[in-house]
Amino acid sequence: MKISLLLTGLCLAAIVSGCGPKPTAMATANLESTAVLETACGQCLLGLKEKQGCDLAVRIEGKCYFVDGIKMADLGDAHADDGLCSVVRKAKVAGHISGDRYAASTIALLPVEKP
Repeated sequence: MKISLLLTGLCLAAIVSGCGPKPTAMATANLESTAVLETACGQCLLGLKEKQGCDLAVRIEGKCYFVDGIKMADLGDAHADDGLCSVVRKAKVAGHISGDRYAASTIALLPVEKP
């Protein structure tokens, strides 16, 4: 009985002190999250270089990622005055970083900020 209580106490102490497996960066990198991010054409405005044409990208903590799952055409006329080839827009974005790209499940552009 005393040994059982001692082992239970040791297990509880280990749990409280944070012993046990901790999530790795790889495990947490693929967690879906929602945030307000800057979004624009990666080639026209964010300085990314990849294939010809225009591709949607987001900026996260100063680093830019091309987006998979949503196309610029899904977000309106990219070459309009408020389009993503003309101005960097803030957007509510849900997704996660996957390698060197951003896997988006939703992107909702916020209104253009007036200077």
